[in-house]
Amino acid sequence: MPAATQQDATTALRSDLRNVAIVAHVDHGKTTLVDAMLWQSGAFGDHAHVDERAMDSGDLEREKGITILAKNTAIRYSGPAAAAAGHPEGITINVIDTPGHADFGGEVERGLSMVDGVVLLVDASEGPLPQTRFVLRKALAAKLPVVLVVNKVDRPDSRISEVVHEATDLLLALASDMDGEADGVEIDLDAILDLPVLYASAKAGRASTEQPADGELPESPNLEPLFKTILDRIPAPSYTVGAPLQAHVTNLDASPFLGRLALLRVFNGTIRKGQTVAWAKKDGTLANVRISELLRTEALERVPAESAGPGDIVAVAGIEDITIGESLVDADDPHPLPLITVDDPAISMTIGINTSPLAGKGGKGHKVTARQVKDRLDKELIGNVSLKVLPTERPDAWEVQGRGELALAILVEQMRREGFELTVGKPQVVTKEVEGKLHEPMEHMTIDVPEEYLGAVTQLLAARKGRMETMSNHGTGWVRMEFIVPARGLIGFRTQFLTDTRGTGIASSIAHGFEPWAGNIEFRTAGSLVADRTGVVTTNALMLLQDRGTFFVRPTEEVYEGMVVGENSRADDMDVNICREKKLNNIRSATGDELERTAPPRLLTLEESLEWANDDECVEVTPEVVRIRKVVLNQTDRARAASRAKKG
Repeated sequence: MPAATQQDATTALRSDLRNVAIVAHVDHGKTTLVDAMLWQSGAFGDHAHVDERAMDSGDLEREKGITILAKNTAIRYSGPAAAAAGHPEGITINVIDTPGHADFGGEVERGLSMVDGVVLLVDASEGPLPQTRFVLRKALAAKLPVVLVVNKVDRPDSRISEVVHEATDLLLALASDMDGEADGVEIDLDAILDLPVLYASAKAGRASTEQPADGELPESPNLEPLFKTILDRIPAPSYTVGAPLQAHVTNLDASPFLGRLALLRVFNGTIRKGQTVAWAKKDGTLANVRISELLRTEALERVPAESAGPGDIVAVAGIEDITIGESLVDADDPHPLPLITVDDPAISMTIGINTSPLAGKGGKGHKVTARQVKDRLDKELIGNVSLKVLPTERPDAWEVQGRGELALAILVEQMRREGFELTVGKPQVVTKEVEGKLHEPMEHMTIDVPEEYLGAVTQLLAARKGRMETMSNHGTGWVRMEFIVPARGLIGFRTQFLTDTRGTGIASSIAHGFEPWAGNIEFRTAGSLVADRTGVVTTNALMLLQDRGTFFVRPTEEVYEGMVVGENSRADDMDVNICREKKLNNIRSATGDELERTAPPRLLTLEESLEWANDDECVEVTPEVVRIRKVVLNQTDRARAASRAKKG
């Protein structure tokens, strides 16, 4: 029986357990802090080899340095604070490491549904940023207590006191906004004013309740103050004594031996291996199922367990079609839990089979059929609650809606690595009609740039219909600006922004509701260089055409009619012969060929290709190569369509 503290006749607390989510903006140190907590709790042996950022297990997460999926780990803490709390044998702290990017907000909401409190991590130099606002709002809506951790206090440019004030002001502003909203969320302002603050260096594995000087390490040699604050300020899970089983499915995983695993939090009752329970489905029906295997988490590993009680986060096997948001309840006395809800999607793109002339020619084992693509998208829906897949007029293409451009680009990148060949349309915004007027999603964007780029960034966002809300200068040579900008104005924004700021600017954004359509936005001033025939790129053709613009292809690369091979230096599209051979003559030259030099091509990544593509273009994605092409490949058909568009 789990350790419990009786509160009254009906409720009790699991005093040997804490469930906490670590939330923050991208790159503020969440995953690094979890690493340090695992090491200091003795989760790994002295000679164990564990990669840095152990919680970022996916290839894309490691490459991009961001958390994409919410994950959980169990830390068995048996330090002085555990003994003081009456558990010298140790207290289990279930930690949920959530994404910091708003595009993966569905993962954040899912993670918060599993916990009883939040550790908010804020960079000691950058301070609260848009994703900080996003996750804080979700935590306040769920009435979760917050512990503030100012991380990276040893940064040379840290400004600890200002960041603490900014975080507190943000909490109070959000609380005031939400308290006055129509849905009537009641906020405890006294609890916010009593916010516990710690100062940490996750990389050094140190945290303290005493504020250090800017740029210096915390005085404590370890994370003991953090563990103590979590035990003191994050409430233990409460449950109803004698209540029947209620467990919420919050995530999905798979095992090569056990099949699909449902990760769930037990709210009431006890779940046991071999037990028959009722599965409450999304459609409202119930079905009896047997728990064939029960697993609990120890550090980063799952180990078999016989039972789990209130507050435990476990994985169960034996239910093949279970999905996120559903419940497991008592078979004799079922009381399903409410489904998990997430914010509506803001960006969509069309994903279909590869329809280019080179489809299926890249190599063996490529997945090219509509059935394979549809099955993969349906599989993604199972574990991604913030995604929607809708049919289109074509049977071999589907409209995929998500939170942001990055989330959809990562889905396409994952499919590409799995061997799929796809045609992907340019990202579009998801609009809706309000009182007969067209409304579009807006973004609240925060930008940090050196002072000398202030004018360039302001001009860039003004062209994309952005309006400045605030601007501040901390006296460090950097300016922070906040804009409200249409979500479609941010499609292709990042590349231009980094170019204009010479790679120094930092930009991030979150959803800001819907506003009336802002008008036409010009995304690209340059036209496309389009291949007018099928063939192989030649050095001679590149030499003759290189003053026309920048090329995306290299010599000997195969092209086809309608494929975009470069960026035109002028605004109009231009059809070019990129396959022109050099005419031979009877005059010999020992050095003639050696003197031919072409400028290096600009090789676009998948994300850059999606940003660069125009409305009449799409992206061909294969495991080996990413190409931009016209939707209509034949140049005569394109000319007729353009002529009709001008007349009509």
